[in-house]
Amino acid sequence: MSTTNSVPYSLDIVSDTICPWCYIGKRRLDAALDLIGDEIAFDIRWRPFELNPDMPREGLERRAYRSRKFGSWEESLALDAQVKAAGAVDGLDFHHERMAMTPNTLASHVLIRLAGEGDRQGAVVESLFQAYFTDGRDIGDTDVLAEIGAGCGLDRAQVIAALNDERLRSETGSEARGFAQAGVRGVPTVMLNRHILFSGAQAPELIAAGLRRAAAHESVVAAGAKAVPNA
Repeated sequence: MSTTNSVPYSLDIVSDTICPWCYIGKRRLDAALDLIGDEIAFDIRWRPFELNPDMPREGLERRAYRSRKFGSWEESLALDAQVKAAGAVDGLDFHHERMAMTPNTLASHVLIRLAGEGDRQGAVVESLFQAYFTDGRDIGDTDVLAEIGAGCGLDRAQVIAALNDERLRSETGSEARGFAQAGVRGVPTVMLNRHILFSGAQAPELIAAGLRRAAAHESVVAAGAKAVPNA
């Protein structure tokens, strides 16, 4: 089936790299896009969001941070178990026991931003999720991020320069705050042509149906705009 739109729809996924439901949501979105196939064309972009915008730049020791956040380490472990079970359904292997740090994620979003210049965002996002949730690596660390970027085909020196560029960090942080100010309260949040479609890790069939409906609506709106004569 050929695509129904000559110009791809803008599909933005607002997420944070330490959000387990964003990892699960990515896997389900990938499955939904497989269901759609070449029926609809999308320009997919990953956008920044910081669940912990006040996190120290160097991050915090995970056990202490999570114990404070959720009231006890036992409660944190119970939540981790729920995530692990949910991820297993989608073929993901969460290893929370390997995570020593809860990182500041701004630098990882700078890397994703850089990857967008070479159409490698999807690979970088996947690698970041795997590095943190499966391998337990500190994705706030410059060396770890440089390795991930290089592994996805980015120039290592360029990655390191971007991660140390305070202007890029400021712009990325402003973008993340902008989504919060625009009404994004939870991640992942999926947007089509800058309109919020849904939040959360929905089932692939529901995502595919929602994308089809939204694309059809955008097509009708665009057709109507073209039909209006010039004033």
